[in-house]
Amino acid sequence: MRCLVTGATGFAGGHLARELARQGHDVVALVRPGSATKPLLDAGIEIFEGQLTRKDDVAAAAAGVERIYHLAAVFRTAGHPDSHYRDVNLGGTLNVLEAGRRHGCERVVHCSTIGVHGHIEDPPADETYRTKPDDIYQQTKLEGELAAREAIERGQPVSIFRPGSIYGEGDLRFLKLFKAIRKGRFMMIGSGSVRLHLVHVDDLVQGIMLCGSKPEALGQIFILAGPDAPTLNELTAEAAAAMGVAPPRIRIPVAPVYAAGWLCEMVCVPLRVNPPLYRRRVGFFTHHREFDIGKARRVLGYDPSVSFTEGIRRTALWYSEQGLIEPVTTLAGAA
Repeated sequence: MRCLVTGATGFAGGHLARELARQGHDVVALVRPGSATKPLLDAGIEIFEGQLTRKDDVAAAAAGVERIYHLAAVFRTAGHPDSHYRDVNLGGTLNVLEAGRRHGCERVVHCSTIGVHGHIEDPPADETYRTKPDDIYQQTKLEGELAAREAIERGQPVSIFRPGSIYGEGDLRFLKLFKAIRKGRFMMIGSGSVRLHLVHVDDLVQGIMLCGSKPEALGQIFILAGPDAPTLNELTAEAAAAMGVAPPRIRIPVAPVYAAGWLCEMVCVPLRVNPPLYRRRVGFFTHHREFDIGKARRVLGYDPSVSFTEGIRRTALWYSEQGLIEPVTTLAGAA
């Protein structure tokens, strides 16, 4: 089957595109001009240079495609105005959906985010839990999801998934956390008792491909997360163990850090400078993000197998092998 993947130069999209190619699919990746594409080319993936925000580019990339996996999005950065998030996360999704209709694609698989739910007051949350985005990224991702849901209502074959916090070999978003723990500089804000539902990229790719192949997935929304949701205390302790260092012990109260984050945002964001501290980073330590993946298990046969303990150790090992953290001899036994 010929498949189009958007976001293939990113972490999850790259893993998905390469796995599709490995399984024998004919894969084309829509990438921005100048993107690093060697890993995709090495996997036999066709490159189509274009912009997600240009309707004609997306339509041209989708010509002859039977299935579209739409993972591209703009993530959080102070360098973009709110309009850019909306242009990509909503406008790009509308372009993908239109391209799917124009070419009669048998399915569009749309990537949303568990972030559309915001803070979970009564965990674990399932797909029916209310939506309450916290920032412009989550808001525009919700707008993109709503566009996909409207397409479903009009009869277009679409599946939607909301991934948990994605990590694993190749991920760099958690690198700062690992580095701080490795160097003994990590400080827990608050109690550390909130839960963060992770999903290892291997499990996520399995779930995405089920969303793309199972007839039962059409017209449905699925939360794709891992088999367990560790507390932040458990997560940081496991990362420390994987790197052979003592678990973090320093704790600081939430209120003064939140106030400092607000002040940093007020000064830095208008200047389009990434703040050294911002309120959402504090939210990482205070918001519950635990989810129920029962629907994906029942309907799709989704079976995530990478425990957070195994996944954290594999991620730490990869960071060490890449020279991103100081080598730790104990990692060899954690592989």
